[in-house]
Amino acid sequence: MKDKINIFWFRRDLRLEDNTGLYHALQSRLPVLPLFIFDTEILDNLENKADARIEFIHNALAEIDTELKKYNSSLLTLAGKPADVWKKLADEYDSNEVFANHDYEPYAIERDSEISSILSSSGIKFTTFKDHVIFEKNEVVKPDGKPYSIYTPYSKTWRVKLSTGEIGELLLKNTGRNFYGFKSNILSLDEIGFKKTGISFPSKEIREDIIKNYENTRDIPSVEGTSRLSVHLRFGTVSPRRLVKQALKLNDVWLRELVWREFFMMILYHYQHTAVSSFKPEYDRINWRNNEAEFDAWCKGETGFPIVDAGMRELNATGFMHNRVRMITASFLCKDLLIDWRWGERYFAEKLLDYEMSSNVGNWQWAAGTGCDAAPYFRIFNPASQQEKFDPELKYIKKWVPEYGNFGYSQPIVDHKSARESTLKAYKEALNRT
Repeated sequence: MKDKINIFWFRRDLRLEDNTGLYHALQSRLPVLPLFIFDTEILDNLENKADARIEFIHNALAEIDTELKKYNSSLLTLAGKPADVWKKLADEYDSNEVFANHDYEPYAIERDSEISSILSSSGIKFTTFKDHVIFEKNEVVKPDGKPYSIYTPYSKTWRVKLSTGEIGELLLKNTGRNFYGFKSNILSLDEIGFKKTGISFPSKEIREDIIKNYENTRDIPSVEGTSRLSVHLRFGTVSPRRLVKQALKLNDVWLRELVWREFFMMILYHYQHTAVSSFKPEYDRINWRNNEAEFDAWCKGETGFPIVDAGMRELNATGFMHNRVRMITASFLCKDLLIDWRWGERYFAEKLLDYEMSSNVGNWQWAAGTGCDAAPYFRIFNPASQQEKFDPELKYIKKWVPEYGNFGYSQPIVDHKSARESTLKAYKEALNRT
């Protein structure tokens, strides 16, 4: 006879502590089987089998499994298409309810709808909770109930809502008495078709010294002036509630960045077309040049613009790029090379360790001037002046472009002044076209 259990499905919430869905699962009357599915719908589309993100996830799962073994339990890891996996699980276990946390990306919404139907047909309840954000969906909207499309009023309402209620108590993990007792080994990287990268992952420690001084250091790429917690937020190895509570205590500018993250999540949830199309439809009429040789030079960090090349080389080598430099490289691609923002967004999606669709799409559309809260399209970063302002001593550039200043360094692939004029003309023509 099968044991009656509940299941908690880890997705982008890879921690035992302060995990809303897990907390509620452990409060239920049945023992909880912890589960993670390596989704082959996603993994099969990753060309690089030394993908640092998969290694990061695997490391986080190993930590969870080690902790669970203290409670005579384990993390069940399976690989396959979620629909196929859940059909098998429904047969193998006598499950009463499956718990998980909300996910807001288009693929995840469609996946969860399908899984809910599969489970329901087997008499299994599928319950999900808000965990990845402080406010979600329609919790921060205009007085008429419509979603915001501008950050500043969204942020003001977000803060008012925060001030009128508790963020929520940190949900410390259960004593473990309610985990399902079984022994299992998590799948290895080899077993899912991946291998180690050798990339060094940032710590999930909250560096109070950096956060307190954040506004003074965040734009300087040569110094350690940002929290480097974005990858941990992306995969849920840290709790957003814990970070917001720290931000309220330490630095309002850093809090602003956490609100930006939720703003972009809300935009993607309400306007799912923005994953592949401009928020403002008229900007999809832009006649992009889309020169493949220039795009290749941008990808490799061989444009002849030092601050751009440094950023791209840092990204290619480490899976990270400083946020100020992300804006510079994105502006250069869209407004100097006049290459479609979607090309850059896809490249970042392949390379960024902290890739999160909502933030990546939102920031690329901001840089291109096509998004919801976009800078005016005629605001175009000058790479030279950005370099003078944020890397005047060339510390960052010399680290990543050591040949800069020598004859071996690339000549600029475009003239910024004339490229700027061409971009303004292309944007004007698109907006004037009916």
